[in-house]
Amino acid sequence: MNTGQPIILGEMPSLSKLYVNAAAAAARRRILGSPAGAGLPSVGHEVRGVQADVGNLTAYQHLIGETASDVLPAGFIHALAFPVAMSVMNRDDFPLPLLGMIHLRNVVEQRSPVRFTEPLDITARAEALRAHRSGTQLDLVAEVRVSGGEAVRWRGISTYLAKGVFLPGIDKASASVRPEDFKAPDPTAVWQLGVDAGRAYAAVSGDFNPIHLSVLSAKALGMRRSIAHGMYLASRALADVGAAKGDSFRWDVTFEAPVFLPAPVGLDISTVQTDGAAWLRSDYVAWNPRSGRKHFSGSVAAL
Repeated sequence: MNTGQPIILGEMPSLSKLYVNAAAAAARRRILGSPAGAGLPSVGHEVRGVQADVGNLTAYQHLIGETASDVLPAGFIHALAFPVAMSVMNRDDFPLPLLGMIHLRNVVEQRSPVRFTEPLDITARAEALRAHRSGTQLDLVAEVRVSGGEAVRWRGISTYLAKGVFLPGIDKASASVRPEDFKAPDPTAVWQLGVDAGRAYAAVSGDFNPIHLSVLSAKALGMRRSIAHGMYLASRALADVGAAKGDSFRWDVTFEAPVFLPAPVGLDISTVQTDGAAWLRSDYVAWNPRSGRKHFSGSVAAL
């Protein structure tokens, strides 16, 4: 649990360097074992004065299918904050291996619009270390404020699983709950994702995790093929919800099965409205049209 003020970093961490450091840390763990203790770092990290690049924003909007605007999409803000969150998981006192982490869920509160002209202060911290039936999970909490301000404009909670890692002092979770049967509905859209989808999203997000880039790099980390970024998929679903979501909303997604590239992805979006036709919530679910296996599901709801 975090008890102190965040450590101010002088610049935005480099994701490529963080991945290199994570690989070195994984090698040390194999030789020396995991660090003692099962606690999370007592401090978070912060980067101040972060400025979005307008060219990168435009490329992101085009790739995801967001309308061109000076307002930063919620998924783009996640990508801006991701290196800060990664730097927390890259600390020497972080108890879980960064490489191989599985993204289980993401919950975002977009509390008010953030424009690309506004410099941002981004903080991240680790919370809620706990058992999972397949290992150990935790939450990475990121918050974004306009520089010098106190109000949180955007808040994201990403839940990650270290599969097969069971820390001392954390009781194992009970047996898995049988998932509900899923019957694919008629899709409102079908995405055709090419083998280069991972590289395309990496170019706009900065997340060059090898499992997303090519068959060879993914196989080197134990995957049979490269997989699509979870936040690329979730952000496309958010873009498909469209302008109905307004300026402030809660956006959540739960990931169930990876999308191996290339692949078609079926998507269904259903909207909940009041009798007065005011928008309340859009629910979405995505699946493999060939096998019927669910990939992810979630909702976008008015705050």
